[in-house]
Amino acid sequence: MRVIVIGKEGQVARSLAERAHAHKAEAILLGRPQIDLADPSGIEDVLREVKGDIIVNTAAYTAVDQAESEPELAEAINGIGAGVVAGVAAAIGVPLIHLSTDYVFDGSLDRPYREGDAFNPLSVYGRSKLLGEQAVATEAEDYVILRTAWIYSPFGKNFVKTMLRLAGDRDEIGIVADQIGSPSSALDLADGILAVGKNLLDRPQDRVLRGIFHMAGAGFASWAEFASEIFAISARHGGPVARVRPITTAEYPTPAKRPPNSRLDGTRLKEIHGLSLPRWQTSLETCVARLIAEMRGHAS
Repeated sequence: MRVIVIGKEGQVARSLAERAHAHKAEAILLGRPQIDLADPSGIEDVLREVKGDIIVNTAAYTAVDQAESEPELAEAINGIGAGVVAGVAAAIGVPLIHLSTDYVFDGSLDRPYREGDAFNPLSVYGRSKLLGEQAVATEAEDYVILRTAWIYSPFGKNFVKTMLRLAGDRDEIGIVADQIGSPSSALDLADGILAVGKNLLDRPQDRVLRGIFHMAGAGFASWAEFASEIFAISARHGGPVARVRPITTAEYPTPAKRPPNSRLDGTRLKEIHGLSLPRWQTSLETCVARLIAEMRGHAS
């Protein structure tokens, strides 16, 4: 399985590169300047030339707060650019897997979100990702949209790495406790994406495999609980530790509003694709242990 990954430096793209071999797949990562979703004019030529069995679009404008002051750029990349990729995938007859987000919801439900729940994004970023979902569904038929949340990994910038870095300088960190979500390992997501891709290729006429699915780590936590678990694991591995001081969203204002409930229900993915990601605590243990080992390696 030759997988064309749009996006080069992101957590999921780098995780796909690392996990592809275990799935007997080859991951070809394409990023700027070769492919630029903000200027999608050259996308078709590149994708026709590179040739893959499946396309995975992990590229996105992900600076959630910055998007509030750059709505046109966020919409160009996450909305228009995503639609162009989907149109090209349809034109060359290649299935598409497109990553989306919990931010398409407003977080007002008191249960985990299902695929058919009403969307109502609270931020420019959320609206831009919703535009992307709609563009993909308009431009292609052979597609899967995977909504995920709270991604972390050994790569790039993410909450886990930020917590470990801050703990090197601070004894106590105030962390929001009234937003709840599904922490998701990018390496687990990569395994899930590759498994979905294989299903699409093995059963090209099976319409039930297509559409929107939720793929996130099993179980839920607040940001404060997530941070507490990071430090508990770090302590076991001799890494940096800080006390977590639970605070409210109101005490930590940000330019973009976040959904208070980002929990995603993965039942449909399990029933149709036979997939569910591991519990977030299990994958977090592996990630934190790896990061601490890397920190020691850099220090020596």
